Amino acid sequence: MNVPEVLGQHRLVPVIVLDDAAHAEPLAGALAAGGLPIAEVTLRTPAAVDAIARMAAHGGVLVGAGTVTTVAQVDAAVRAGARFVVSPGFSEPVVRRCQEHGVFALPGATTATEVMAALAADVTVLKFFPAGTSGGAAAVAALSAPFGQVSFVPTGGIDAASAGDYLAVPSVLAVGGSWMVPRKLVAAGDFARVTELVAESVAAVARPA
Repeated sequence: MNVPEVLGQHRLVPVIVLDDAAHAEPLAGALAAGGLPIAEVTLRTPAAVDAIARMAAHGGVLVGAGTVTTVAQVDAAVRAGARFVVSPGFSEPVVRRCQEHGVFALPGATTATEVMAALAADVTVLKFFPAGTSGGAAAVAALSAPFGQVSFVPTGGIDAASAGDYLAVPSVLAVGGSWMVPRKLVAAGDFARVTELVAESVAAVARPA
């Protein structure tokens, strides 16, 4: 499965914080039912790796690991079934380990220096993080100018109201956010409402500008 193609097709990446791995499978079902079969499960809770394994076993979504900062975390995520790995910044050891495993690496970058380091490691799709406090859509557009071969996935501080601004930038492949998978709703087990929010987000992205 080509991860960039999936990102470009759906244009949204739900960024998920799971406190209870038991919620992983119903959440995967909610994402699939809402029309967004992709998930970035952040390694911010003790339940994260188990949750990745359960979502991967569900089979209805392309699941990745987020907030990955070490080679050991790459190994754990891949063992659990992650198909892509997202990092807040650029780490060559993390990227190289992903390449060794054959999984897609999506490291973060907000400066020209970081983009050039990523290109030297054969990475052409980058997370722009934290987007909201790093200049927003205008900054992505400006950074794209000298790097026409790079695509970006802005994440951080993006919500339903601002997602369209980023997606209007030609170099933006997709945007990441949590507005369609609120932590409180997931913790409460309200997957019917999560499905509704996901479906609304998918429809908003599909709507012509």
